[in-house]
Amino acid sequence: MKNETVLKIAIQKSGRLSDDSIHLLKECGIYLRNVKDRLRTVSENFPIEVFFLRDDDIPEYVEDGVADLGIVGQNVLAEKNRQIDTIEALGFGKCRLSIALPKNQSYHGPSSLDGKRIATSYPTIVGDFLKKNNVKATIHEISGSVEIAPGIGLSDVIVDLVSSGGTLFMNGLQEAEVILDSQAVLVARKQLSAEQQEIVEKLLFRIRAVKKAKKSKYILMNAPNEKLSAIISLLPGMRSPTVLPLAESGWSSVHSVLSEDEFWDRIEKLKEAGAEGILVVPIEKMIL
Repeated sequence: MKNETVLKIAIQKSGRLSDDSIHLLKECGIYLRNVKDRLRTVSENFPIEVFFLRDDDIPEYVEDGVADLGIVGQNVLAEKNRQIDTIEALGFGKCRLSIALPKNQSYHGPSSLDGKRIATSYPTIVGDFLKKNNVKATIHEISGSVEIAPGIGLSDVIVDLVSSGGTLFMNGLQEAEVILDSQAVLVARKQLSAEQQEIVEKLLFRIRAVKKAKKSKYILMNAPNEKLSAIISLLPGMRSPTVLPLAESGWSSVHSVLSEDEFWDRIEKLKEAGAEGILVVPIEKMIL
């Protein structure tokens, strides 16, 4: 790829977004060699160079132009507040930034935080939340193990990332209010060149095909011809279902695509309408 424009993308070196970010690029057909314990690598089949960085540093590196793109959590993006563009939500790394307090305490909205000591790794987001709600509280910025702060007397409540809530439960805390819903997003620096933007569009095309496939299922079923109309009416598909005659007279094979959200409801209705031998196949890529 000599003399070609190469797009530089920063992803998390280790942590909850690292493996999913690498997996996404591989699903997009981008071959990355020797990603373990590396600070950078260049793809052999796509004009992209990958930097492996601390997640907190990614917004700054993108804003400064050290990297052209970055994959980072919305929580980090909101905390760092850098002048960069969010161009695609990626659908993984989902979590929420929440207020949590000891189980024996009650919470009646933001006013319950007035005069409290709040431990968090996100002082900017918390400060904005308090200001928006006209609450005066003391913020203690700490990194790591935020959930133990009330137990050791450092704070009254915490604001921290929550996925399942298991860590809060084990530390005697309850989730009280969600401040921010977060997931991994693809971000870009301002003023990419025309050549760089062209590569971004190619990357987005691949990412969207992968995302669409994850939310869809390919289904095949056998249907008696006299019930085809009713069965086809239940199948939205990308345009219309594919119908092929079977060797047995009076029967057809029907092929279509269903979204994950409506899958089970549709399957039940298809069986009621007379469909038999329903086969469900995962989709690797989906190009619309």
